[in-house]
Amino acid sequence: MSSPNVDGIAGWAINLMETLGAPGAGLAIALENLFPPLPSEVILPLAGFTASKGNMGLFDAVLWTTLGSVVGALALYGVGALLGRERVIAIASKLPLVSVADIEKTEAWFARHGKKSVFFGRMIPIFRSLISIPAGIERMPISIFTLLTTLGSLIWNTAFVMAGYLLGESWTLVEDYMGIVSKGVLAVVVLAAVVFVVVRISDRRKGKHHAQS
Repeated sequence: MSSPNVDGIAGWAINLMETLGAPGAGLAIALENLFPPLPSEVILPLAGFTASKGNMGLFDAVLWTTLGSVVGALALYGVGALLGRERVIAIASKLPLVSVADIEKTEAWFARHGKKSVFFGRMIPIFRSLISIPAGIERMPISIFTLLTTLGSLIWNTAFVMAGYLLGESWTLVEDYMGIVSKGVLAVVVLAAVVFVVVRISDRRKGKHHAQS
């Protein structure tokens, strides 16, 4: 297979897959979990495109990318487990605008929705990697975490690998459309952070005003 004329992340991923085959696609996705700036929306369609050219089997591409997703997620789960609840609370207590109550509310929410968050989080840009950390902090049973991560990753990876396989040379269409989605998710996250800061500052000012009164 002759490499498409691409550079950057796409070029790096193609070289990795051409050198290692399907395991190279798995390695790229494992790294994508650990370093979110490496977008799965580029790597997965490229794996499908590479499979369409006969450089790897389609089944192998899905299998190895899913394995890479699980390995990367387990690594971040380990980071969360090592960090632990007490360290998170200690860090939160030193951060401006964040309180221990915020952590407790997050814990309560994760206790109710953790399983759904891990499963569906594997199919949401940005959250794909981040959701593994709170799962580790809260010590979600690793068997359940691994199962949910595997199922969610399998759905996501299969969809994007198949898209790249079917689109062939036009695989970049996936990147174009998902780039819009990723920017939308990022915008929502930034907006939520801004609203949180504004509300928290407003609450503290009201608290000081009542205290002075």
